[in-house]
Amino acid sequence: MSIAVINPNTTSSMTATIADAARQVAAANTEIVAITSSMGPVSIEGYYDEAFALPGLLREIAAAQRAGAQAAVIACFDDTGLDAARAMATIPVIGICEAALATAAFIAKRFTVVTTMERSRVPIEELAQRYGMAGRARIRAANIAVLALEDPNSGARDRLRNEIVRAIGEDNAEAIVLGCAGMADLARTLQAEFGMPVIDGVGAAVKQAEALIALGLTTSKRGAYAAPVPKPYLGALSEFAPA
Repeated sequence: MSIAVINPNTTSSMTATIADAARQVAAANTEIVAITSSMGPVSIEGYYDEAFALPGLLREIAAAQRAGAQAAVIACFDDTGLDAARAMATIPVIGICEAALATAAFIAKRFTVVTTMERSRVPIEELAQRYGMAGRARIRAANIAVLALEDPNSGARDRLRNEIVRAIGEDNAEAIVLGCAGMADLARTLQAEFGMPVIDGVGAAVKQAEALIALGLTTSKRGAYAAPVPKPYLGALSEFAPA
């Protein structure tokens, strides 16, 4: 099977981190096609960045489907453009926040998501409420710029660890969810260090995508995720007009 894992920001080094995490958990017969968006912000930190990441993301999902991908993973913890992508695509599209929260719920009664910036915390709280996890998930921000995760001298990983310690002590967290795709390479190390489940959304999404493919399931095209109504789109967005 073939799964497209799409980084909706334009930083290719982060895509490499995401791809490694995806391939570590993928089945032997699963091809991971890692894709960096060709247009948009270098990182997604808040609602404004998220809005401008959508066109590039949707373009890459459409191209991946045409190239034969059987499912797509949106590798941003804001689940950027998830509803639009599901309406557009005829293959399953998985958001890493939804996948991570669902996975955590299988193994822990209450858990804490540790994300990057304070401005990212509220969108994730809203997602937790949307996914029915508000009563089980606490959301914390470690005051980390997304791209600082790639700099070993930034102190970002120490701040992440410190926030996990606080989550354990103050939230009584039974599991930790890493609230950024740029943290995907840290899950196994942190799990061994803290002796508790640490869930990376990239890996969780890949395994759920594999399950949907194996079950022969895709997104319903009745109701909310029905194909977009054909109509002209004008100006710079003309290429996105539904056919």
